[in-house]
Amino acid sequence: MCGINGIINFKGKHKESIATTLNTMNDLIVHRGPDEDGLFCEEHQKFTLGMAMRRLSIIDLSSGKQPIFSDDKSIVIVFNGEIYNYQSIKSKLLKEGVVFNTSSDTEVILKAYEKYGTESFQWLDGMFGFSIYDKNINKVFIARDFFGEKPLYYCETANDFIWASELKSIINTLDYTPNISKKGLNLYFRLTYIPAPHTIYENIFKLEANHFIEYDVNSNKKTIHKINAEPKPKTTNISFHDAKIKTKQLVYDSVDSRSIADVGLGTFLSGGVDSSIISLCLAQSTDKKIDTFSIGFKKASYDETDKSRVVAEMINSNHHEFIIDEDDLKNNIHDILLNFDEPFSDTASLPTHLLSEKTREHVTVALTGDGGDEVFGGYNKYYIGKMNKRYTSIVPESLHKSVLKLSNKYLINKDDTRGRKFQVNKLLNAIDYDGKFYWDIISLANTSSQLEEIMAPEYFENDIFKEYKAILNKEKIESITDFRQVDKILSLEGGMLAKVDRTSMMASLECRAPFLNRDLWEFTNTLPEEYLMKGWNKKYILKETFKDQFPENFLDKSKSGFGSPTGDWLRQSLKTELESYIEPNFLYNQGIFNVAEISKLVKEHLNSKKDSTFRVWSYYCFQKWYKNTYLKTN
Repeated sequence: MCGINGIINFKGKHKESIATTLNTMNDLIVHRGPDEDGLFCEEHQKFTLGMAMRRLSIIDLSSGKQPIFSDDKSIVIVFNGEIYNYQSIKSKLLKEGVVFNTSSDTEVILKAYEKYGTESFQWLDGMFGFSIYDKNINKVFIARDFFGEKPLYYCETANDFIWASELKSIINTLDYTPNISKKGLNLYFRLTYIPAPHTIYENIFKLEANHFIEYDVNSNKKTIHKINAEPKPKTTNISFHDAKIKTKQLVYDSVDSRSIADVGLGTFLSGGVDSSIISLCLAQSTDKKIDTFSIGFKKASYDETDKSRVVAEMINSNHHEFIIDEDDLKNNIHDILLNFDEPFSDTASLPTHLLSEKTREHVTVALTGDGGDEVFGGYNKYYIGKMNKRYTSIVPESLHKSVLKLSNKYLINKDDTRGRKFQVNKLLNAIDYDGKFYWDIISLANTSSQLEEIMAPEYFENDIFKEYKAILNKEKIESITDFRQVDKILSLEGGMLAKVDRTSMMASLECRAPFLNRDLWEFTNTLPEEYLMKGWNKKYILKETFKDQFPENFLDKSKSGFGSPTGDWLRQSLKTELESYIEPNFLYNQGIFNVAEISKLVKEHLNSKKDSTFRVWSYYCFQKWYKNTYLKTN
């Protein structure tokens, strides 16, 4: 696991200057690779090109140093991530006479490209961001993995093309602070994160998952290509029995492939369905006791360590349990939030980082259950399709509008609880008679109408999801398969995976997600939807596949999630800071928000007239980022 950086300069900078810049970019991401660094830089008549990386040593500790060159030095690569099937690719290449100088997966990518070109990118099963400079054709290729587990940003200026694993490396390179992207701003205030290809900055982009950039340094032009052509979901006639057998094999195979490491490895174990199954599979794949890690809370309503203890005892793991209190979370807010380099307001990022920090004291790699909900249909929001269809077929739209007025008046929370009233009111507000309800369900911060109220007109954009609807080639999102496709390109890449990558790498811990396997994803896309959700039973096939290995009904127990009591903090320890963000002069000078409406929203939350935790927390995180970016003083 590493972080990478690269620059192509077209205005005559000497390689010493570019090398200095790359070293600075590397220093900013030392947490991604504290073990060693590497740099390549060359000066040509028309351009100067350099690539650099920081390395967290996981595989081939002795000879995996980067950059790695082809035997004739004409091709060079820097790589961030892991290729889980690199040994099978290497075996294929060895049979074809290819000679290897290291045991690293990085060299396998290089040798595969050298022999087969960019076609070889589609062979890679893993999480990665890498760049290859091929002097033979004067092109740079920059690629990102199938799900977007590893980040990759890029920026074009008048003089440079720059890419990096983290935004901070690019921002520090520029001699100006970019303006805010209106598209990125609106996406953030709808979703609580910003999905690819956008960032919070104008003219800085994320490379989309499953894509690569082809950059021609002679013509100074780039083109972006898809790596794997994803087949359209098409249901097969496989029996449920055979589907369970296939599911079990795919999950075990994926855990095995993601367990290859030359360093200590364990699992995050929350006691939920996904992490419990991953921990079980890992424990069964080895004769040694595995290490499992869970985090508990002193506040009983947030603590679920009893579930993880049951699994740890069942699989006989070396179980490490870390109990934290609210102060542990609050004391880390500033550093964790600002490490994202752009606004990000998933409250689970705080405990995820603390768990990563504690886990890193024992191992370097942790397997997680991430992706299980997207792959097998496990989110509560997947119920909404069924509910919306039934509700709108029975209740006339005119009556629904009357019901909505009453629910918004009487089903209002005044504190940060997400119980039945909260859930019913959210459901009623998501009901839509035009098939657009899912876009509001995934809008965790603001619906379109809510955002229009609080944002200044010149910053507000209406159909913010238009380009994603075009990718899906669907205006109406109606089925569980549709919902999962939306989540893959939005929630998974922009939210969950960004959260896990930044919070774990901040602690120099590598996280791997066995459920995020292309074969597994494509297989579940072929299953009848009732295999994924039977009635109201989510992740049905996954639970049925493994239920005989757990205590009775264990996999059917509900789990509340992995959040933080941010609504309470905003009224207590963070109140003074939050109030400074609605100071009239500050808001008028900023010019982004409707001063009266945003002030009303925040004050009603602070005064416990109406709980708006998600909306106000997203506002707080944005303003913290904004102040640090545009108003910080040295």
